Amino acid sequence: MSLDQLASFFGFTRTPFRRDLAPAMLHRHSGHNEAVARIRWCISETALAVITGEVGAGKTVALRAALAELDTSRHTVIYLPNPAVGARGIHAAVVTSLGGVPRFHTAALIAQTMDHLAAEKHERGRDVILAVDEAHLLNTDQLEQLRLLTNSEMDSVAPFTGLLLGQPTLRRRIKLGAFAALDQRIMLRYALPGMTQAETRDYLSHHLKLAGRGDQLFSDDAANLIHQTSRGLPRAVNNLALQALVATYAANKTIVDESATRAAVTEVTAE
Repeated sequence: MSLDQLASFFGFTRTPFRRDLAPAMLHRHSGHNEAVARIRWCISETALAVITGEVGAGKTVALRAALAELDTSRHTVIYLPNPAVGARGIHAAVVTSLGGVPRFHTAALIAQTMDHLAAEKHERGRDVILAVDEAHLLNTDQLEQLRLLTNSEMDSVAPFTGLLLGQPTLRRRIKLGAFAALDQRIMLRYALPGMTQAETRDYLSHHLKLAGRGDQLFSDDAANLIHQTSRGLPRAVNNLALQALVATYAANKTIVDESATRAAVTEVTAE
């Protein structure tokens, strides 16, 4: 079965539950809205923030939504999707993103990073936003280097907005005594929750409408089972909903019922 067959069977104009939605098309449940508002506030204050959530909670989606409305002439966004680049890799990414060629020696590279951050702010009038995804994977040296990068002009002016996005272990790690200096610099912490049952049902309806179906395609029992299994985490909802559509298609049914959803749960959660 192809996605085209699935779309034809259900009358979709596009495949539902995809991740590549434009920011304006995103489902704005309460947790998402809270995360976006906090990220925007952090950017306005040029502050350091830690945004945590379970895998698939929508941290990166919230970041994308918050950054989409920025004035690109006033902001420079540096996004690190994977921090497994070492401490030197973080400095090199900043320098490269700001138009420089990273110096070879680490001490010179650190100084170069600070110079480029200062030049971007004071000479070009652009605020730098450094967003690190999967930040729970940052090692001790990387966290210390991020703290050192926040030192600027005797702490009177922050050189950039720092957004650390990661799993809940990130918050616990930063609370350890070894990172007390970094912990004190964090102005905002937010733990992104899963959706409520009502939000999950609305999320399903929202994505189906985007795909051209405004009617209730998922039965109440099916929607409730998807919520319970996914714990309201958007990525898990997407996977379960799409698999439930496949099971419904295979059974030649027109409504996604509980039995099709249970088949989807078995398929998705099987080891």
